[in-house]
Amino acid sequence: MSDRLMTINAQTTLDYVEGTAIGESFEWESVAVVNAAADRENPDGVRLQFEFDNLSEAHLPKHMVELELTPAQARAVAADLETHADRVEDAGGDSSH
Repeated sequence: MSDRLMTINAQTTLDYVEGTAIGESFEWESVAVVNAAADRENPDGVRLQFEFDNLSEAHLPKHMVELELTPAQARAVAADLETHADRVEDAGGDSSH
């Protein structure tokens, strides 16, 4: 993955995930980066960032999605992720990623 808008380094939350972009007239699969971050000094929110590797995608120009979450919202998303991860593991789903 090159030509990123996001900075990818050792602190990046997930530097390789499989994703799908779905539009009205297209569906496109690619690898992506997911990151959760907050400012080092005086943080006032949690940023949840997503960026697809779209070097060959015609429908979706290079971009990054960034959600600004309050601490309560970030905890709600984290709790939901834990709940769903537990369900997938309990069902024998893939837990290696």
